[in-house]
Amino acid sequence: MTARHALLALAAVSGREAFKFARQKGRLFSALVRPTLWLAVFALGFQNIFGVSIIPPYHTYIEYQEYIVPGLAAMVLLFNGMQSSLAMVYDREMGMMRLLLTAPLPRWYLLFCKLMAGTLLSVLQVYAFFIIATLIGVHVPLQGWLLVLPALVLAGMMLGAIGLLLSVHIRQLENFAGTMNFVIFPMFFISSALYPLWKLEEAGAESVFRIAQVNPFTHAVEAIRFSLYAEPNPLSFCVIGATLIAAFALAVIGYDPQRGLAARRR
Repeated sequence: MTARHALLALAAVSGREAFKFARQKGRLFSALVRPTLWLAVFALGFQNIFGVSIIPPYHTYIEYQEYIVPGLAAMVLLFNGMQSSLAMVYDREMGMMRLLLTAPLPRWYLLFCKLMAGTLLSVLQVYAFFIIATLIGVHVPLQGWLLVLPALVLAGMMLGAIGLLLSVHIRQLENFAGTMNFVIFPMFFISSALYPLWKLEEAGAESVFRIAQVNPFTHAVEAIRFSLYAEPNPLSFCVIGATLIAAFALAVIGYDPQRGLAARRR
């Protein structure tokens, strides 16, 4: 595989994903409506986490909105990563994955191209969400828009790799929704996306606190949160990187017809 062939493959796969995304006009709308509703409406119900009333002073409401912006950005990455796995299942049923994986390029690189294409779309959607958050009055530091990019890319790749791994085991589109409920909601709610983890420990939810600490989504949220405010968080980046490598390696094995799930189902 030469560098030219690698770039052509990446451009082709990314271009196809971008074209599909452009045709699905409701996809961007739905991806932005979800976190915007949480930011503008749901934040009111969680004000008591900081020990204030349900209807707090305006400045306290904004303060909490600024706290959950990184968590909602990570939620955009999470849902888009799972959406990518749905697209993988659909492409496999329609025969597109068979055509892609028979290309004269290493299988791992073809899957990597799919992963990078999905991550690119995820990151663009996060920046669109940042624009909306700014328009409704939430302060997102200007320097953070650039500093957060590595965290967004790495977190997006990790969540996309988890979705890629799930697509190995989801054989039919009908099974997708049920499987996602067991992945998305536990990862999102047992994390620091909506509330600080020390509140869980303080409330006596020790088991939930421990699970949240090892939840890779928690580290994705923290990496985004710290990067937005130009603070280093090497632990979160290490956890994200290790999870990305493990999930992607297992996905590559799963898509290998000689070693993976396909071989065991023959």
